[in-house]
Amino acid sequence: MCSNNISKNIKISILMPCLNEAETLATCIEKAKLFLQKNHILGEIIIADNGSEDGSQDIALKHGGRVIHVPERGYGSALIVGINACIGEYIIMGDADDSYDFKNLMPFIEKLEEGYELVMGNRFQGGIKKGAMPPLHKYLGNPILSGIGKLFFKSPISDFHCGLRGFRKDSILRLDLQTSGMEFASEMVVKATLNNLKITEVPTTLSPDGRSRSPHLKSWKDGWRNLRFLLLYSPRWLFFYPGTILFSVGLLIMVLLSTGPITFSGVVFDIHTMLYSAMSMLLGFTIISFGLFAKVFTINNRLIPENDNMKNFYNLISLESGIVVGFIVFIIGIVGSMISILIWESKSFGSLIPTSMMRIVIPSATFLVLGIQIIFASFFLSILGLKIKKVNSADPIMEQCRNNHQSNSTVSNQNNIYNEF
Repeated sequence: MCSNNISKNIKISILMPCLNEAETLATCIEKAKLFLQKNHILGEIIIADNGSEDGSQDIALKHGGRVIHVPERGYGSALIVGINACIGEYIIMGDADDSYDFKNLMPFIEKLEEGYELVMGNRFQGGIKKGAMPPLHKYLGNPILSGIGKLFFKSPISDFHCGLRGFRKDSILRLDLQTSGMEFASEMVVKATLNNLKITEVPTTLSPDGRSRSPHLKSWKDGWRNLRFLLLYSPRWLFFYPGTILFSVGLLIMVLLSTGPITFSGVVFDIHTMLYSAMSMLLGFTIISFGLFAKVFTINNRLIPENDNMKNFYNLISLESGIVVGFIVFIIGIVGSMISILIWESKSFGSLIPTSMMRIVIPSATFLVLGIQIIFASFFLSILGLKIKKVNSADPIMEQCRNNHQSNSTVSNQNNIYNEF
């Protein structure tokens, strides 16, 4: 254990998550020590052990590493505890399987010294040695997930899942990272991007790991967990865009069919198609509503920061305006229904021609339901938004009360940060 004087001077912490890495751990630690010695850097080597049963803890201590015991299993769990235990202002994290070169960390340090808060390694720029990455990961998994991350969050990172990365400890702790599994790699990049951290990449080399056993990573399971995380953190792509497309297409088709059937390439589209367009509109609006609810919920629980779009949305849309819009849409449905009844009355409430009447009935019923949905969605959105407005209150008295409450309360739910997202 470092003395207090030495601890104050430690600038770099090299952090390695570990679960039964006896075959390669010593090599990784020695490479990290060689890097520190060669570059005259006072640093520490932290091993966040996740319950190894092969003697990895003793190996780490023997070679000069500081072992942090993490009982909660999971890649993210080990790193969260490890990051909190690090002393250094800068942290370099990397896998303990000897696939990354801990002797070549200066590009990360240099970028951190330049003011970057997260420096990601890029294996596709630095080189992937033969046998270091399965073809499924190299040509499908990593490119697709990284591409989705860039598309969803406008991230500058092209290799979301590189295990070698450097960052400022204080900047990453502010992100309140919580995922326990392999999706932790995506969470760090996504939250860093959403919180406008200064991010960059440096080329790094990936070598075949030195283990005789199979890796902890499970291709399909962990790939799905990462994709799920990206979707859950982007209500816009998960809900809003699909919902908007469904609603717009449904509305367009309903308008086109309102005057009569349409023939396209010999196929006649009539009231049956109109019925499905109504379903598309209602389903689309429901999905859009879910997107708004999810967005407010994630901001409310500080999973993502509030942005200007949401502030403008709340300034533009209020409970009262939602009720008014919903009521107008509902009245349109009522008017259409009354017209249908009057036409029916003119026929002495007898049989009607379906192809004519359904052009009025289907839109009318759709607007009746849509109006009611808008009204109740506005109420629910307003309820969800109550806490956001409270959290963002600029009242100094309320702010002081919150600070006093936080300082006097005990952290009784510390282990919650390790729960699976």
